[in-house]
Amino acid sequence: MNRFAVLGLALTGMTSVIVLPQDSYAQATYTGVVEQVWEDGFQLRTGDRTLTVDAWDLYGDNTATHVEVGDRITVSGELSEGGFDAFSITDATL
Repeated sequence: MNRFAVLGLALTGMTSVIVLPQDSYAQATYTGVVEQVWEDGFQLRTGDRTLTVDAWDLYGDNTATHVEVGDRITVSGELSEGGFDAFSITDATL
């Protein structure tokens, strides 16, 4: 059975309800410097936080051939329970 989060919105004096699956997460984009890399992900320091980025969907177990410690990159994706699931990774120095 799916669990749902219920979000109530007040619209012009009326209340609407939006039901989202609990595993729906907001998409986000972060820019930072890579601090550590492993086979399917890396750690990204954004200045005010450190993200554990899952890059498996993009690079499989070959993340280290695409991302290096010290790279300044931008990642787009979604926060999940285990970290940040990357949808795209681009060079932030361009």
